[in-house]
Amino acid sequence: GMFQDMKLSEDLMRQYRSSSAGPSQRARLSAPAGGGAIDLKVSVLTSGVWPGAPGQACELPPEILECCTRFETFYLAKHTGRRLTWQPHHGQADIKAAMGRSRHELNVSTYQMCILMLFNSHQSLSWQDVVSQTKIPIDELRRHLMSLYVNPKAKILVRVGGGEKDKNKEPQDGDVFQVNTAFECKLLRVKVPLVLGRIGGQDAGAPGGREAGDGTGAAAPCNDVPASVEEDRKHLVEAVIVRIMKSRKTLDHNQLVMEVTRHLAARFQPAPTLIKQRIEQLIEREYLERSQQDRRVYNYLA
Repeated sequence: GMFQDMKLSEDLMRQYRSSSAGPSQRARLSAPAGGGAIDLKVSVLTSGVWPGAPGQACELPPEILECCTRFETFYLAKHTGRRLTWQPHHGQADIKAAMGRSRHELNVSTYQMCILMLFNSHQSLSWQDVVSQTKIPIDELRRHLMSLYVNPKAKILVRVGGGEKDKNKEPQDGDVFQVNTAFECKLLRVKVPLVLGRIGGQDAGAPGGREAGDGTGAAAPCNDVPASVEEDRKHLVEAVIVRIMKSRKTLDHNQLVMEVTRHLAARFQPAPTLIKQRIEQLIEREYLERSQQDRRVYNYLA
């Protein structure tokens, strides 16, 4: 089940890092800007055990793809007859960014990482360029790209073109994107929140709406779920998170999502993104905090 997947994944990563495919090779895989070695962390999950539909593949940056290929070779050598399918919409990344005189560590989704790393080799990119070079599903691409320029507190990119002139927040033909060299933030580490998706052509939430940046599907309520029920579910998810963390004190992200899903299975199936959203809200309200040693680990604050 889920617990076994997480335990096996932790053991697998320890084996990988101590193998010939691990640190000795990882040390030479430096980011294009010279920002340091790439450290890959993989959770191998059994299809059919975890909730949610499988996502679509995208075009990973070459240096990331090389890391993934090396891990896949290592894994398949140990487990013949198995098949790995990468799920970038469930991933996240910490990347070091230099924007003008500003230096930050950005916590972004895997999709956002794919977008931002294009700017290592391009001064500017059109909307069509981003579509063709990332091959991210178009609705997800709009949401993840918008999140990089609509929020004043995380305005990593700037947009010029038709959409900017007519105040349409969604990217469209004629738009061109550049790194925001004027970006300023007092924090070294900047989390880029995702905007919510769209339902029937209407915004599901404010463009700057908070959501955990882990690249999962939109947390917008389903069309057949009343808004009042959706609101009740948010409070219920938060209550379960607090109850679990009060008991366990410290949990990593995947373990917490798994625990919450298990506790609520009898009532409804919470989307992973909804859980991530509520975790983020609880961090902002100081019920939880991220571990300084590992940002994917949460600590309960009494």
